[in-house]
Amino acid sequence: MKVRAQIDSVLEKILVIIMSLMVVNVLWQVFSRYLLGDPSSFTDELARYLMIWVGVLGAAYVAGKGNHVAITYFTEKLSPSNFKKVQIIINITILSFAILGMFIGGSRLVYITLVLEQLSPALKIPLGAVYSVIPISGALITFYKILDLKKQAQ
Repeated sequence: MKVRAQIDSVLEKILVIIMSLMVVNVLWQVFSRYLLGDPSSFTDELARYLMIWVGVLGAAYVAGKGNHVAITYFTEKLSPSNFKKVQIIINITILSFAILGMFIGGSRLVYITLVLEQLSPALKIPLGAVYSVIPISGALITFYKILDLKKQAQ
């Protein structure tokens, strides 16, 4: 559990930094547009990419904390043993999506965009760098869900 706490701590710090950058970026965008009369050319794109990173990394963080969005109406009515079984099924489903959709699929997306040398229009950064958050988050969710399943198996 010590490793999990360390990863949580690092992830929290990264998310705070990204959110701080996003706030500064949007403030600069408003300042340059309305006070200087010359809107910055990169701020809109940077805000979009930072929002993607905070959303996808935030999803990994929330999955690790077990606070993801859930409809609990039916699960609350289950017996404790059935509730545990449903939780295992939910974690296996999330794990499967994290591995197949996010890690494997996201890695392929990153690879393809890097091979094609796609660049973002304003910032001129490789889109593979932007999309790399998908397999990173997939790996984090996989790690968290494996730990959750091991804990549930005990």
